[in-house]
Amino acid sequence: MEVNEILSEGLKRGFTIKVSATELDSKRDARLKEVASGLNWSGFRPGKVPVSLVRQRYGSAVWDEVIKQEVSDTIRKVFEERGLRLAGEPKVNFVSGQQDDGQGLEFTIESEILPDITVPDFSTLELVRLKAQVQDEALEKVLKDVAHRHRKFEVVEEVRPAGKGDVLVVDFVGKLDGVPFEGGTAQDVPVEIGGNDFVPGFAEQIEGLSPHEEKTITVTFPEDYNASELAGKEVTFDIKAKQLKKIVEVAIDDELAKAIGCETLDQLKDLARKQIENEYEHLSRLRIKRDLMDVLAEKIDFEVPSGLVENEFQQIWSRIEADRHAGRLDEEDKNKDEETLKADYRNIAKRRVGLGLLLAEVGRKNGVSVTREELARAMRAEAARYPGQERQVLEFFQKNHRAVDSLRGPIFENKVVDYLIELVKVTEREVSSEELLEIVQ
Repeated sequence: MEVNEILSEGLKRGFTIKVSATELDSKRDARLKEVASGLNWSGFRPGKVPVSLVRQRYGSAVWDEVIKQEVSDTIRKVFEERGLRLAGEPKVNFVSGQQDDGQGLEFTIESEILPDITVPDFSTLELVRLKAQVQDEALEKVLKDVAHRHRKFEVVEEVRPAGKGDVLVVDFVGKLDGVPFEGGTAQDVPVEIGGNDFVPGFAEQIEGLSPHEEKTITVTFPEDYNASELAGKEVTFDIKAKQLKKIVEVAIDDELAKAIGCETLDQLKDLARKQIENEYEHLSRLRIKRDLMDVLAEKIDFEVPSGLVENEFQQIWSRIEADRHAGRLDEEDKNKDEETLKADYRNIAKRRVGLGLLLAEVGRKNGVSVTREELARAMRAEAARYPGQERQVLEFFQKNHRAVDSLRGPIFENKVVDYLIELVKVTEREVSSEELLEIVQ
């Protein structure tokens, strides 16, 4: 094999590589013999098919396979021997070798490499961890929410119009331009008058209906509605009222606690307090992670591969365009022209790639890795988001390595972040729950 460097500018590298016909012929013939040993052709004993016949039938496919493997192995060897790490897939251009014509293989490769990264002394960094205590007001709010979710509904026997605080059970058919739309038809749906669980204007317009009355209402879906075909559209609903119920609130006592699996109200309070503490800890970690990333971003003193930045930017920009089309752009972005927006988000892409490379280097040098058990937990958690389809989701991950990698990345990042937080100097600061929520937003 003959290798000549033809490009060395910043992180860009290019090589011309030649592999002799003799070496390729040897690998092709070895592969043909391997294929022949597994064939079972009529007229020949198993494994005794002449290689010449195998070459006639499978020669082209075997040659393509040999060349593909040779290119892959050669690229890996060239970069490893020079202590270089690829930043993405290299660009390959063939000069010869795509045909089995005895000329040997010659091709050029161009690629960016990962930069040399000097890991900073993290013990010199300082961060603040926010701590918030669970106040009685927060605990009371959670208990009231629990009681609200377990309230009861009693049928109103008298025939009267539905008023605020009542629940009206209805059938409805939603129509767009006079045609029923998917997901717009339902039966026996409880609607709280004055509630906000439906499209704005829905519950308000059925106030005053009595059981067995019918009405057609008109509502407009929000611009950011998750079904794009309905977002911002005006539709009608044919309503049929069926039954009226009144809400009976439940007391916050031992009986409520038993209804959700606790033995006493005190046990329910302990559980609620722990849940709030976990939420505060989660928010606190989000803040300290964000602060850590800000500090690390200032430590990036290496060149970032432009190809990785462009790939990251394209992913970000596709989401921005979708948000802009749907009218969901952030307020600060709405008045920016496209050139300014692209410049802003390209800088964000560069920061993300730089941080990703720095975290990856920290993890690599300190043996941080993602275990099979951690990946399995992540896959089960993802599958749980799709009730009834868990098995299909797990099978998808088993067959799709890229999907698994999409789970591995966040796990790896969080493990490196946890590792770094143990190294930096962390001081704690007490804040109120309101301050914690405000600071983290």
